Formats: sequence, structure tokens, C-alpha cells
Amino acid sequence: MIDERKELVKRLSEFGYIKSENVMHAMEKVPREEFLPEENKSYAYVDQPLPIGKGQTISAPHMVAMICERLQLEGDMKVLEIGTGFGYNAAVISEAMGKKGHVYSIERIEYLAKLAEENLKRTGYDENVTVIIGDGTLGYEKEAPYDRIYGTASAPYVPEPLKEQLKVGGRLLVPVGEQAYFQDLICIVKKSETEFKEKSLGGVAFVPMIGKHGWPE
Repeated sequence: MIDERKELVKRLSEFGYIKSENVMHAMEKVPREEFLPEENKSYAYVDQPLPIGKGQTISAPHMVAMICERLQLEGDMKVLEIGTGFGYNAAVISEAMGKKGHVYSIERIEYLAKLAEENLKRTGYDENVTVIIGDGTLGYEKEAPYDRIYGTASAPYVPEPLKEQLKVGGRLLVPVGEQAYFQDLICIVKKSETEFKEKSLGGVAFVPMIGKHGWPE
């Protein structure tokens, strides 16, 4: 499937989703098929979200690339991910940082968290990605503050704990909007402990973010 992966990355680059060398390298390196259920592996390099069980999905490759680019990743960053799924996003983020930073990823569904850990270990990303089972809308205060925080699910508003756990100068990406409709991908830059600059990056469609500062289960 390496040729299919390279062809997809080439198309994403031509369409402008991939702009930087580190994101291109990461998308070429991480095997998406290893982060999918067996029945969906043959669709790994179709640019669309795919079901992974428990009502959850793996994001479309163009969305993963776009998030990586918007986060403006560097090698030694500490990153918080809300919604591990099968671990693909976290692996790409880790690879984009040259496996020099660390990703803390929170997954509320234990079944998915365990499979993600297996997938990350099998593909060699377990040393740079830590999976935590819990409510992602609360963040993960133990390792705060973070250089970058992003959500792979949509919330009704930007959870306050995520803003609090972001470093000054850090970036936060969260899809915000109604559960069953398209949402806005919101980018927040923390200018000071009390000042935030917010910008909409356009329409997206994600599964709901469940939790205290998200949607009810």
C-alpha cells in the first residue's frame, strides 16, 4: 500500500492541504492501514473518514494533514489530543515532530484506547504517544501546560480547561458547533493568561465530543 499512500500524499499536496516538508514526511511515513479495522484496511488511502467502531471514525487524510499544518508543529513540543480513536492522528503528529516531542492523547472509550495502544506499539510510536482513558473535555492537567492542543471531535463551545492548560503562545484547535451538522474549526492562540485570539478556519464535520464541557452521553 506504499504506492497508494504516496499517491494520496501527492494529491493532498497538489490540493494545498500539505504545505510543509515535515507534514508531507509524516503522511508518507505513517501507515494508515495499521490504524483501521480489518474490514476497512483496503480503503486506507481513500480520502474520507472511516468507521472504527463504537460510533467513532478515523478522520479523512486531508483533515489530518490540515490539522498538522495549522498546529505549526516543532520537534520538542508537548501536545494534547482529545479523542485518540485508533491512534492514527497521534502517530502522524508524533512523526511530524520527528518523534522528538510527546503527544498525550485522551480517549473516553476504553475499548478504543486499548486498541490504539496496540496500534501505536506495533508501529513504533508508543514511546512518543501516551494514551489516557478519561474525559477529554477536562484536558490532562498532570502534564499541563501544552504547546499545542487539538480535538478530533466537536464541542458545543471551546472547553475552558483546554484554554487554561495551553501555554502562552500556544495553539488550540477545536471543532465547535451542532452535533449532527457541520462545525467551525476554531483556532485559538493564547496571547497571555487572560487574552486569546480566536479565528475560524472553516467548516468541518466531526463526531461529538462527549464530556463535562462537551455534549452529554
